[in-house]
Amino acid sequence: MSALPTAAVDFGVNRVGLTQLRRHWRPDDAPWAAALVVHGLNEHSGRYEHVGRSLAGAGIEAIAFDQRGFGQTGGERGYIDDIDDFCDDVEDQLAEVRRLGLPTVLIGHSMGGLVSTAYAVADRPAPDALVLSAPALGADTPAWMPAAAPVLSRLLPTLRISSPFDVSVLSRDPAVGAAYEADPLVLPASTVRLGAALFRSMTKVVASLDRLRVPTLVLHGLDDRLVPAWASEPLEGRPGVERRTYTGLRHELFNEPEGPEIIAGAIAWVHAVLGG
Repeated sequence: MSALPTAAVDFGVNRVGLTQLRRHWRPDDAPWAAALVVHGLNEHSGRYEHVGRSLAGAGIEAIAFDQRGFGQTGGERGYIDDIDDFCDDVEDQLAEVRRLGLPTVLIGHSMGGLVSTAYAVADRPAPDALVLSAPALGADTPAWMPAAAPVLSRLLPTLRISSPFDVSVLSRDPAVGAAYEADPLVLPASTVRLGAALFRSMTKVVASLDRLRVPTLVLHGLDDRLVPAWASEPLEGRPGVERRTYTGLRHELFNEPEGPEIIAGAIAWVHAVLGG
């Protein structure tokens, strides 16, 4: 059996002139689908190397990119004015993926799941399928925080708010937390303006879920203490949506000990939806 392919890395420029890093995993044989992977808050696409390799190993050509303000993509660290800024980059990257001429799946984790859902319910060219891992459609924060965020955003938009947490909440595998803490590309804090944009988007996206017309797979750990499982409950039971929950599993399902099986299950779902 041949080794799974590793990512080719290149840099481009996004629509507002920021340098943007992209990773590309190509299957050894002709692919039957293509995927775009959207990472979460304060992290970067390099943390999805194993996901991209698994997708490519299953015949899915995969691309991931560092969102603006994160990883090795340009822009103010941890800053956007509006979720549409992220969605613009998703739209442009999806356009590149579509040039492969293959059925396309959009995969988003946590904040990337919120961005992917916001994209899917907007008036933008839709992917053929959507996979959401712990999508941040809600947040377990004090009630005052979403109310205060718009005010602070206007007064101190670049103020950085650190949200330290026990990295063991990411995964039951201690190596995952250790690697996260040691990763120089992981941001220790993001801006008030970004936080306000995310809170605003959560409310807007949940209110717009009737516009979701894309076959969607939702994955959520029931022991997720960063994005509680109730955050994805508004997707439950909607037409074309399948929601899978995992007892005892934490925030980063793809990085749990059961991650390979969860990824394989998602690939099987994509295969059933898109063919191949």
